[in-house]
Amino acid sequence: METIIVSIISLVGTLGGSLGGILVANKLTNYRVEQLEKKVEKHNQVVERVYKLEQDNAVQDEEIKVANHRIEDLEKGGK
Repeated sequence: METIIVSIISLVGTLGGSLGGILVANKLTNYRVEQLEKKVEKHNQVVERVYKLEQDNAVQDEEIKVANHRIEDLEKGGK
C-alpha cells in the first residue's frame, strides 16, 4: 500500500513539474514572439518611410528635368 501512495505522489509531482515547465516555456515563447512582432513593425515602418522618400525623390528628379529643359529652351530662344 505504501508503494502505491509513493507512486501516486511521485506521479503528481512529475505531472506538476512538467506542467509548470510547459507553462513557463509557453510564457517565454509568447514574450519572444511579441518582441519579434514589435521589431517587424518597426522594420515595416522604416520600409514604408524609405518607399515614400524614394517616391518624393523621383518627383523632385522629374521636376528638375522639366526645369532644366525650360532653362535650355530659354537659353536657345534668347540667342
